[in-house]
Amino acid sequence: MSLVVNQNRLLAQIDALASFSDAEPPAVTRIVFTPTDLRARAWIKVQCEAAGLAVRQDAVGNIFARWIGSDPQAPVIGTGSHIDAIPNAGKYDGVVGVLGGLEAIRALRESGFRPRHSIEVLVFTSEEPTRFGIGCLGSRLLAGSLSLEAAGKLRDKDGQTLDEARRNAGCEGKLDQVKLPDGYYEAFIELHIEQGPQLERQQIPLGIVTKIAAPASLRVLVEGSGGHAGGVLMPDRRDSLCAAAEMILAIEKAARASGAIDTVATVGICDVFPGAVNSIPSRVQLSVDIRDTELRRRDDVKQAIETACRSIAAERQVSITIDLLNADAPTDCAPAIIGALSQSCRKRKFQFLPLVSRAYHDSLFISRIAPVGMLFIPCRNGYSHRPDEYASPEDIVRGSLVLAETLATLSE
Repeated sequence: MSLVVNQNRLLAQIDALASFSDAEPPAVTRIVFTPTDLRARAWIKVQCEAAGLAVRQDAVGNIFARWIGSDPQAPVIGTGSHIDAIPNAGKYDGVVGVLGGLEAIRALRESGFRPRHSIEVLVFTSEEPTRFGIGCLGSRLLAGSLSLEAAGKLRDKDGQTLDEARRNAGCEGKLDQVKLPDGYYEAFIELHIEQGPQLERQQIPLGIVTKIAAPASLRVLVEGSGGHAGGVLMPDRRDSLCAAAEMILAIEKAARASGAIDTVATVGICDVFPGAVNSIPSRVQLSVDIRDTELRRRDDVKQAIETACRSIAAERQVSITIDLLNADAPTDCAPAIIGALSQSCRKRKFQFLPLVSRAYHDSLFISRIAPVGMLFIPCRNGYSHRPDEYASPEDIVRGSLVLAETLATLSE
């Protein structure tokens, strides 16, 4: 089998998909179920159909594009990622996995290879939490990791429910039909940019993921007492922003105190009310993201944060309410898939590095129902979720080639 990845075709498609954006280039903004996202989805479907794949969409908008194997009843070999993008993002996050997966199938078909297991590209709905406040929405529902009751409560900032948004986007059917049946996937591999600097720093072109970290997401509400910035004296203040500032530093301290390089904690949103220069903040809402590859260590950090919040609330005479939005378990990648990826790299004489994925991905949730693996390619300076996110053509092609080799091995 002589495999050739068509670099020009693949790069042209990455550029074409980047044109579906609500931001000026080079930034990409593509929020799930917006008109721009729907146009991008329609374009993806056309590309998959043009490649001879059978395309379907489920009730939450996950897109499946299948190359039917010689044994259609055998469990499927899956690959793919997402195409939604946070505001002011880049054009490679998720997209490399979707279009690299599609190109891997094209390369296999053009080589004359015929799989026994069907091979499927999956485009996950709403990997980013931008619209509904929860990441990996599509893969959570596919795996049964998000209850129908919880999904029914999801709303965007304008109050539109998930059910309303998906139906307006043309996603028919009931959400209880989204969960995949047992044994649907024999294996699932996600190609992705690293979103970190390790591969570039060590000048190694490929990373094979061994573990995927998982977050606990908290929404913290701090309520104090507002007032005129000149009229309320310092001894009488119950300033919610000052309390929140202490909390942010306590969150950083708790993560550092774990002593483990894989423990991280981030406050990504600080929403201050009323937000006037001459008004004491009466209310602050924080978003908190705690991640680790070990569940116990992550939960210890969460507990330390909760203890610090109680102390700060008492000292500053404010109310602090913590809501746990989600707390997902980390996962290990499947040894058989790690072995298949390693074999493909060695066959091509490509160096590779075993890595932990500190960002979490849809593969985390697919791992609840199938063996998974992830293949990383470098991104310049480790940058992601920003307009200057960049992966070189050579690295994208190399990753797609190893993916193709591995899909072939697993599908025979």
